[in-house]
Amino acid sequence: MATHWTLGCDAADPHRLAAFWCLALGYVPEPGYDDPHGASIVDPDGRGPAIGFLRVPEAKAAKNRVHVDLRVAGEPPWDLAQRERLIRARATELTAAGASHVRDESYGEQQLAHVVMTDPEGNEFCIA
Repeated sequence: MATHWTLGCDAADPHRLAAFWCLALGYVPEPGYDDPHGASIVDPDGRGPAIGFLRVPEAKAAKNRVHVDLRVAGEPPWDLAQRERLIRARATELTAAGASHVRDESYGEQQLAHVVMTDPEGNEFCIA
């Protein structure tokens, strides 16, 4: 049996970061959790882990050692043109919500592998 777990994250603005990740992951604020110095979000279907955001005084200082990959295109086999449209559409949506585009990564010269982005506080994540 797998262990139930929560991903803990440091944040300058926990509520802003929680709202961004709710949009990115399709999560919702954790019912009953109300803390001015922290926020918690959960998978409304109960499958994924909870994610907690705790206010800390220091800023992010280095590259993440762990990051999230959003797999918006589903599982292979893919229609490669459709996969790229799904990835770019999600990147555009999350940019409007405060993310920043870092770079595109490709397989070979033509096939988009994933888009590297940062969330509103500079934490790296990928869209694949």
